[in-house]
Amino acid sequence: MVRKSRAARPRTAVTIPLIVALLSAEVALAQVNLPMGSPLDPTQSTQRGQTDQDSTSRSSSSSPPSVYVDPAGNSETIGPVQIKNDGLSNLPQDTSTKSVNPRVKPAAPPNEFERYVENSLGRALPRFGAGLLLPDNRDYALPATATVPPGYVLGVGDTVAISLIGSTEGSIERQIDTDGKIFLPSIGSVMLAGVRYADLKDRISAAIGRQYRGYEVTVSVRQLRGIRVYVTGFANDPGAYSVNSLSTMVNAVLAAGGPSSGGSFRSVQLYRRGNLVGEFDLYDLVRRGDRSGDQVLQNEDVLFIPPLGKQVAITGSVNEEAIYEAKPGETMQDMLRIAGGPNNLADETRVMLYRASDVTSSGAVQISAGEMAMQTVRGGDLIQVLSEGSLQRPLAGQSVLVRIEGEVNKPGNYFLAANSTMADILNQAGGTTPRAFVFGTRLERSSVRVQQREAFREAIEQLEMSLAAAPLTAGQTLDAGERANQLAGARAVLERLRAAEPDGRMVLDIPPSAKAVPADLLMENNDRIVIPPRATTVGVFGSVYRPASFYLDERGSKPMKVAAYIDRAGGPMRSADKKSIFVVRANGSVLSRRNGALNAYVLPGDVIFVPVRTQSTSVWTKIREISTIIFQMGVSAAALAAIK
Repeated sequence: MVRKSRAARPRTAVTIPLIVALLSAEVALAQVNLPMGSPLDPTQSTQRGQTDQDSTSRSSSSSPPSVYVDPAGNSETIGPVQIKNDGLSNLPQDTSTKSVNPRVKPAAPPNEFERYVENSLGRALPRFGAGLLLPDNRDYALPATATVPPGYVLGVGDTVAISLIGSTEGSIERQIDTDGKIFLPSIGSVMLAGVRYADLKDRISAAIGRQYRGYEVTVSVRQLRGIRVYVTGFANDPGAYSVNSLSTMVNAVLAAGGPSSGGSFRSVQLYRRGNLVGEFDLYDLVRRGDRSGDQVLQNEDVLFIPPLGKQVAITGSVNEEAIYEAKPGETMQDMLRIAGGPNNLADETRVMLYRASDVTSSGAVQISAGEMAMQTVRGGDLIQVLSEGSLQRPLAGQSVLVRIEGEVNKPGNYFLAANSTMADILNQAGGTTPRAFVFGTRLERSSVRVQQREAFREAIEQLEMSLAAAPLTAGQTLDAGERANQLAGARAVLERLRAAEPDGRMVLDIPPSAKAVPADLLMENNDRIVIPPRATTVGVFGSVYRPASFYLDERGSKPMKVAAYIDRAGGPMRSADKKSIFVVRANGSVLSRRNGALNAYVLPGDVIFVPVRTQSTSVWTKIREISTIIFQMGVSAAALAAIK
């Protein structure tokens, strides 16, 4: 090939900014010794016919300027305009077109059937698939630089990046113009529209190879073209959307907020040039991860979401309770399969059907396994799978696991037969040790913990109502700021009470001198028994001058009453509420002053509490007293007694 001299090159009309850019590019090329004949040399031009000149003119009007990248990684724009990284440069400028990540309106509100299910069950059931449609979770559009699959077909607007190494070197980017071509210096126009991405390298290599040898080509799609599609029908936010050329039906539908409360999840229809070319069931994606029917979109495609089909509510012992949409002909068994099937605790022989469309029915109908495969669902059906594992069994038929620790010869976990008693567990544990304090035996039971938790919750609610209804203080001299402080303090204490957790302890009716636990007490599963060593102290706490724990020597000391131990602690302070003194005993029982607490003889392990006197009409101070018992002493039984 005879290389033309620069002086012989034809002159073309160029703008002043383009001349400046070309001169800058020549300096850069000279610094890296890029061969002057490189097809990626933006300064290189050859004799071209009128056809190439027309192609160049069209390319300059429809394609962004080239970007030269030298081997050092420096880039320079050849032309007065920067490339925009939006992938939408060839789209019509339609102000109604929405971006790929629009600010769509919130998810659709519940429809009439969803409200009917909520009224029937007393709780709301979600619509299956609605979790995909949250406003903050809708960025399903593919980026404009997504990985391009081999089968992708290039089209107008795609930006192709080409790099050469070897005998000729350089890099360039070109956008496919409206004729489906790109222009390469020294090579000319190369048709790329309709070429598969897997064949792009061969097409470029063949074009360059007509004039050059000894080089290697690397190609990629740097920017995907933009297309416009329409999401119509019962979409949450219908309209025109700008997406890139790799986007699929699911990308566009979810970007539009998905189906509305009246739209179908089971049928998304794709229309192309007026013809139905595809249909996709969103349940296939959400439940089975199947996207085989999710077609890639083309420019001006129309997606139509039809009206909602029959809805069925599935509740009970299934893997996902929800409201599901049924296709025509689907059975109860099909719907249970979509719901994930029965869970591990389900009784599959006890499935109940509530049919809203059957006005003659008196209520639920039990459906057998064989009938479920034949029974076609109707709109408004409510299917309930009953539980087997959550049924409470008779205590007499339960084997139990009991934990015993403390002053026994063989502490541990023991598996006992049904109807086992406390005597049975003690026999397996080898009996008590000589230091065992049977009166202080602690029995914690799960069923009791549940009862205590409910009673404690009700007590807290009553205190909240009292706080809202009663005046905060009896005095009228307090200003608004002091009243606000009292209210804030009361609410803070209530929050701490609400976080408290009952321990499930049972108070055993055992005399202080007992040597054995109640032998005939039946054990329950997960019972925990702790037999402590004999206590040697008596505690006095609260509004006394010297709170302390006092050593109790039962063998050498004369028995003393509660009042005497309060005196040993310095006696009540002026702020003490002497009428509310109480004692918590080692077995968990509570003895108040009204029951003769001051005149009672102390027992090992007793805790004596002297509360702080507060205004009788101040509800929040009473709450503070209770919280003091719970959080400073850790005695939940005393708190429950004081609340009651």
